[in-house]
Amino acid sequence: MATYKVTKGTPVAFRDSAYPTTYPSPHEGELFYNSSSGAFQFIGVGAGAWSSGGDLNTARRVYDNGAGTLSAGLIFAGYTTTAVANTESYNGSSWTETGDLNTARHVSAGDGTATAAFCVGGTSSPKVNNEHFNGASWTEVGDLNTGRIGLGATGTTTASLAFAGESPGGDVAITELFNGASWTEVGDLNQAAYLRGSAGTSTASLVFGGQPGPGSTAFFALTESWNGNSWTEVADLNTARASGGSSGISTAALFFGGSTPPNSDSALTEDWNGTAWTEVSDLSTAQEDLGGEGTSTAAFGTGGNPQIAGTEEWTVAHAVKTIDVS
Repeated sequence: MATYKVTKGTPVAFRDSAYPTTYPSPHEGELFYNSSSGAFQFIGVGAGAWSSGGDLNTARRVYDNGAGTLSAGLIFAGYTTTAVANTESYNGSSWTETGDLNTARHVSAGDGTATAAFCVGGTSSPKVNNEHFNGASWTEVGDLNTGRIGLGATGTTTASLAFAGESPGGDVAITELFNGASWTEVGDLNQAAYLRGSAGTSTASLVFGGQPGPGSTAFFALTESWNGNSWTEVADLNTARASGGSSGISTAALFFGGSTPPNSDSALTEDWNGTAWTEVSDLSTAQEDLGGEGTSTAAFGTGGNPQIAGTEEWTVAHAVKTIDVS
């Protein structure tokens, strides 16, 4: 009797079960025979999707104030009917209230981990204010040189980068670097803007989107990359927008939700591969002013306008397709 190898000329793997679909799989694009189901199957290209997570204890606009990962995340500050100091930690399924900021604020920025985060700038507080979280409580540390709101931030508590935003004189392109004790002004962005998305570290960051100040109906698609010394313009977003959630690093980032012209909530999600942005699966609910953190393959987005408590989780997996060879 002829065999598949004889008639088709190519051997395939034989397994007594399906290959695992956890991303990334070394078997992506592979055809195999699953003896437990008696069928040929194919491991598809990894694809991301959003699913529901646990609700925040305090519904609010978060403005991308977040730190950590999908399974160990942190959200802080924000706006209900006023600025808040609330901090909540996420374990991948539910949120728990933890130590509040010393100064309530919104339209601030932050990054780090769930046990070592920072929050800087913002309104309803000194706009230069910087606080560090140790897993239980916040401590005030060195102030920014230029106070602002709607800024972006990346890095850690000992090596932080803060950039862009709105100061009393208008939009700024100023970038400041924190060494664990004080801030120093470094190379400016090419574009001054407000409410931009960001990802990365103090030596390798990405900033994207934004708008020219509060109330503006103009939006940017511009993306800039930081190499530790200067910013360089790289490929634009597919859709210009501001005030979305963001996660990842400078070579693998995610930007989701936000506001698009003329100030409409968006569900769009775009993935950055280090060279270009690609539109991927939308959020379940269009929203702006949400917070987010994690990686480009495992992230959370939570909060939003008007005062949302819901959380969505982004994960990437490989689909397994059964192939009919009869």
